[in-house]
Amino acid sequence: MTNLLLTNGKIYTLDPARPRAHAIAFASGRVIALDDDALAARTSRTEIIDLRGRAAIPGLVDHHIHFTSYAMGIARVQLDGARSLDEAVARVAARVQTAQPGEWIFGRGWNHLDWTIPEFPTSAPLDAIAPDNPVVLDRKDGHSSWINRAAMRAIHLTRDTRDPDGGKIDRAANGEPTGTLRENAMDLLDEKRGFNAASISDEMLLNAIRAAHQLGITGIHNVEGAVSLRAFQSLRAQDKLTLRVLHTVPTENLDHALAIGLRGNFGDEFLRIAGVKMFADGSLGSQTAWMLEPFIGHPDNCGIPTTPVAEIERIARAAVGAGMMVCTHAIGDRANREVLNIYEKLRREGFTASLRIEHAQHLHPADIARFAALNVIASMQPIHATSDYKMADDLLGARARYAYAFKRLLNSGARLAFGSDCPVETLDPWVGIHAAVTRERANGEPRGGWYPEEKLSVAEAVNAYIGAPLRENEIGDALVLSQNIFEIPPREILQTRVEQTIVGGRVVFTAE
Repeated sequence: MTNLLLTNGKIYTLDPARPRAHAIAFASGRVIALDDDALAARTSRTEIIDLRGRAAIPGLVDHHIHFTSYAMGIARVQLDGARSLDEAVARVAARVQTAQPGEWIFGRGWNHLDWTIPEFPTSAPLDAIAPDNPVVLDRKDGHSSWINRAAMRAIHLTRDTRDPDGGKIDRAANGEPTGTLRENAMDLLDEKRGFNAASISDEMLLNAIRAAHQLGITGIHNVEGAVSLRAFQSLRAQDKLTLRVLHTVPTENLDHALAIGLRGNFGDEFLRIAGVKMFADGSLGSQTAWMLEPFIGHPDNCGIPTTPVAEIERIARAAVGAGMMVCTHAIGDRANREVLNIYEKLRREGFTASLRIEHAQHLHPADIARFAALNVIASMQPIHATSDYKMADDLLGARARYAYAFKRLLNSGARLAFGSDCPVETLDPWVGIHAAVTRERANGEPRGGWYPEEKLSVAEAVNAYIGAPLRENEIGDALVLSQNIFEIPPREILQTRVEQTIVGGRVVFTAE
């Protein structure tokens, strides 16, 4: 029995065989008919939505997100948008005023490159406002933490503490830690990163899911660990999970997962364990992306390989042997090349499991065609291109031409899968679509777009966000939009609002 019918609209199916429809019918969570067949399938019990000429598209999937980090972020000191060190410190100071003695204070979102003096921070200004409260503040990219002396004392960090493999403790000339931990050095904080099972409530997660549905997100690929998976399982057990969640396993848990017999795609349509997530390097902003050549102005710095290449290969081979997807974070051109080399070995050995590179930000031109040749998905976040373009120009110079190479990758035959990397960037997928189509920020900078030859069409950008086209027997996820994004000037995409979100043929959000 048809439970939902959309009619009288401009329905963009994103199915090349049948790209447009005026009506669509849903039953048992799936699309069952289009156009006149859809109208004929209605019954007296069918819910009917008259689109009145509005546009509808498939539901959007965020292919790379840290969802529970986003859900918990509201309770943290928010440092996004701070334009100076003093402004960032002032926000922390306001939180200190309400803290109990000795209470840990957590925050996120600082970006020293946005400050009037773009230098990595030290513990001194935090020590002045919080001498007794340990403070841990994650950089916007999540690859560096800024801490104070109270936090150093709590984790027993001293000048004698060695840099861990794949990590760096910033130090003064006398060897004393200055207050910045990069990459694997953040592991010294252990559970003092503010994330634990007790931190995530069902209500907190449901609020975040409602926010996602309001933006048109019907599914996510969540790159978090056991705590997150447990939280989603709690909602699924209560039949409250309306967001399709594909979850990864962190590398430290993979051997245990395989030992108990876990294989890829374990679960159902709303919660599946699909693969493993690991890191090859750091980030551009923390200057830890693993590069073939040094960063401009830093002749001794080619970044940090956070996981030995041999270990990446071991993990990847173990995962594909169990039919699991492999998702490897690679930002720098050296990191991308090394991961592609590993993936090439696996393909030659006959493994057909899904292989992805997360971010694929900075590529050597010789490696671009390898994505399609090896059937490697480029899991990218368009908002990074517009957020980071000035930094990329400063640190990479002419090499930035091959950064965020959306169009070159697509033209080579590679598959793109877009996401947000939230909470590193905004959850809003329309910001990402706008960035992919215009290569501009919301304020129009840089005028005409940064390396405009890498712009995508609206259809190409949306295709990289959808989970499945709207066609018979596919999942019934769709959005009704406030404006037709395929007919308006690209800069107006940011004004798009989702009026209804449909998951599994059921309306889960309606705009007021």
